[in-house]
Amino acid sequence: MDASSLSFKTLHDAAKRVLETPVARDKAILTTIIHEQWIAGKIELARDSSSDLEENKAPRIPSRDERVKIISSDKVRSLGKGNSDVSRRKILHSLCHIESWAIDLSWDIVVRFGNWNAKDMPREFFDDFVDVANDEARHHLLLLKRLEEIGGFYGEFQAHDGLWESALKTSDSLEERLVIEHCVHEARGLDVIPNTIRKFRENGDEESAMLLETIIYPEEISHVKAGLRWFKYLQNDTSDEAEERTVQKFRDIVKKCFYGKLKPPFNDEARAKAGFDTRFYAQ
Repeated sequence: MDASSLSFKTLHDAAKRVLETPVARDKAILTTIIHEQWIAGKIELARDSSSDLEENKAPRIPSRDERVKIISSDKVRSLGKGNSDVSRRKILHSLCHIESWAIDLSWDIVVRFGNWNAKDMPREFFDDFVDVANDEARHHLLLLKRLEEIGGFYGEFQAHDGLWESALKTSDSLEERLVIEHCVHEARGLDVIPNTIRKFRENGDEESAMLLETIIYPEEISHVKAGLRWFKYLQNDTSDEAEERTVQKFRDIVKKCFYGKLKPPFNDEARAKAGFDTRFYAQ
């Protein structure tokens, strides 16, 4: 994809272009181009009424890569213990798929919630999620490269779209979206990545282990931190009980919008680095 041939007037237009792009690799490359143009000041934030027009709203479901067959989450089989080439390809394929959805989720929050309840979100909100989108795009490309290096390809295995099922449930509330997608699901990633690293390392795939350990894992911590930061911002509570109210509101949203329960084991150390203390998710 040629960066010189692409230009966008507003961040809204750029984000919507990614959501309308079907091929996962192209989504990722386009995201890196938009990120470069955004930080260079070549794309305006531009708040106007055009985002309220039906044709400019976020799509209900982003365009998806047809190479991946989607099945219900309850039909997805175990990825295995990483002790075979097929198992390692399944794990990397699953991670590629998750990161592709994470790209869309980052841009969807920009398009769908840029003006939340007629209140303009500060520019820092957009800076954070453009950065998150760029991280997820880089993760997808790195994981895809590693998948191909060990003989796999994107679309080799089936996958589920549980992340977008949650996105649909939270499409009317920025608070709910931040809690469920950018805190709960992202934090769950922090819980399971160390075990995935161990699987790769114990089975001699040090390159995959290092990719997760040195790049993806620490950056995912910053993503959870961003989600929690903007959820707290929306509370706009300066009372003495503000922290307690914020924790309770978070837990109420989880009970309302998250399918099932938050189950241990939790990666308390990584969650704490993201600003989560155990009051948010314990019991």
